[in-house]
Amino acid sequence: MIARFGSFGVLVACIASVVSALSMATGVVIARPGFVNIGRKFIPYVVGGSIVSVIAMQTALLRHDFSIKYVAENNARNTPLPYTIAGMWAALEGSILLWGFVLVCYLSLVWWRFRKRLDDPLVVWALVTMLVVCAFFFALMVGPTNPFTLLSAIPADGRGPNPLLQNHILMAFHPPMLYLGYVGFTVPFAFAISALITGRLGEGWLLETRKWTLVAWGCLTFGIILGGWWSYEVLGWGGYWAWDPVENASFLPWLTGTAFIHSVLVQERRGMLRVWNLSLVCSTFALTILGTFLTRSGVVLSVHAFSNSEIGSWLLAFFTVIVLVTVGLIVWRGERLRSPGAIDSPLSREAAFMANNVLFGAFAFVVLLGTVFPLVVEALNGDRLSVGTPYFNRMSKPIGVSLLFLMAVAPVLPWRKASAELLRTRLQWPLVGATVTIVACVSFGLRGGWPLVTFTLAAFAAGAALRQLGLAMRGAHRSGRSVLSGLVGRANGGMVVHVGVILVAIAIGASGSYATSTQVLLKPGQSTKINGHTFTYLGLNEQVKRGNLVTTLRVQTDGGRVDGPSLTKFDAQGQVVAKPSVRTGLFEDRYIRIIDAPDDAKGIASFEIKSEPMILWLWIGGFVMAFGTLLSTIPGRRRRATAPTSVASADDEDRLLAGVV
Repeated sequence: MIARFGSFGVLVACIASVVSALSMATGVVIARPGFVNIGRKFIPYVVGGSIVSVIAMQTALLRHDFSIKYVAENNARNTPLPYTIAGMWAALEGSILLWGFVLVCYLSLVWWRFRKRLDDPLVVWALVTMLVVCAFFFALMVGPTNPFTLLSAIPADGRGPNPLLQNHILMAFHPPMLYLGYVGFTVPFAFAISALITGRLGEGWLLETRKWTLVAWGCLTFGIILGGWWSYEVLGWGGYWAWDPVENASFLPWLTGTAFIHSVLVQERRGMLRVWNLSLVCSTFALTILGTFLTRSGVVLSVHAFSNSEIGSWLLAFFTVIVLVTVGLIVWRGERLRSPGAIDSPLSREAAFMANNVLFGAFAFVVLLGTVFPLVVEALNGDRLSVGTPYFNRMSKPIGVSLLFLMAVAPVLPWRKASAELLRTRLQWPLVGATVTIVACVSFGLRGGWPLVTFTLAAFAAGAALRQLGLAMRGAHRSGRSVLSGLVGRANGGMVVHVGVILVAIAIGASGSYATSTQVLLKPGQSTKINGHTFTYLGLNEQVKRGNLVTTLRVQTDGGRVDGPSLTKFDAQGQVVAKPSVRTGLFEDRYIRIIDAPDDAKGIASFEIKSEPMILWLWIGGFVMAFGTLLSTIPGRRRRATAPTSVASADDEDRLLAGVV
């Protein structure tokens, strides 16, 4: 019965999406508002069908309805409640169901937000575009990825989720947050396509989608950070990013989305970069579909990826259609996309944003090439190639430090043109901070070119960001408002995001350059000294938790706290999963993982003990970025729209910045 309700909901959502899209598109093409009205009346059926299907799946999981194939393969009676709920996105069919549900949530919000403007062709075509995307994903669920397929022989118990997906609570939050980001980029994409179709290629569509883009970008950012945290605490290798193809699949739209968020400011202010911005927003959405293909087609081997499936060709075809339609529309509107503005000087904010976009574009190309090239070679001649971490690190480091430099310079540049005196005045204290940082690092014995450059430029960028935030808070105080109100608004929220990025950059630079690792063999009661700490192996404990054997090796550090790296044997899947012990500190993590558990009478165990510097600041930086994104969505006090037409003095521009809250 539950499966029937779920299948019915999926079918209703699919049919309603198609009917609504066709009716609304027909109405706007032939100028018949009646058809548009009929089409919009089907949107509640899309929403209702999706909700019914999700409720049906969650009910089946919670009731352990093993008559449904998906539940039998991804749930068991002893699965803890959080992982039972999260089972909906633990495998292919459920993840597509979640994708459709999140997409429908965005569709309903857009429909409600613009409910009084459904006679506007820009809004109608945006809804039609979103409905077409809905129809595609619900068609997948009707066809090759039906989450409600029934079994002829019902098992007494299910197999349970992948052991790696029931070993940390972040599994319940990381995928949904990524989906909120991935799917959220459908909204700006839909309005970009609508602008191209209607010919309204000014800045109007950008204003309509500004907050939607920020929310999607913020969710994707936080989802990536949570994914790194999950990898660090679960996979047992001591890292948080391995340039895995599926990790890259989430990073690619983040790069192009970040470029878009910066370059859109230039179009709003100067009317420039229209083709570039349309290309960026459409590329971002297309890359989310490409990422879905990489994750769910089985073409890559990854702990993050699902097994082989039938939807790879569907997703690749949909990606191709998106690219062709986007390119075709941009070519069709080519004459109307000419920008009225031009860059007046290389020492201007718009020039810095252009350089920023070139770097983000280069970064995306490097990651895309390293991710896709092995797949192309294998498809052409069957050879298996591997593009490893050295390639990505070697190519990304110069781009990363260049972006840090631009983060320092761009915020202090005025629009149009800057004078040498202005730059000297505004960069004085950030340069002092950078100088003090490099001297302090060398004095404390830190070595290595890349980390020292990273720390120095991070201090430089932090000085510029804190300068602007200080001006904004001072302006709020002088006007009699809360000092913290100076943090709200897109410009100042963006500076808070920059602070988060700087913290992440420092953590990556430190952990990537100064981490140490030692492997030791210890008998019960035996100790070893590593980096000034004494580690004593006390012995092991074995216990059964929810039907799985858990072996915990007790390791005491400096005669105090006892840590417990463990091995869990999941009988249903026939897997043994190691869980490291992580002791987090403000400046250093101590990370202990089991290499080999004792298997003889001597009880000798093999451990890897790692020192991971500054890891905590990676997670803190992610939360700061999320907080800054939230501040950016709150309307701030608007500056007068008159753009400076000549070189502004440092005092004049600082006065303007202080008033922007």
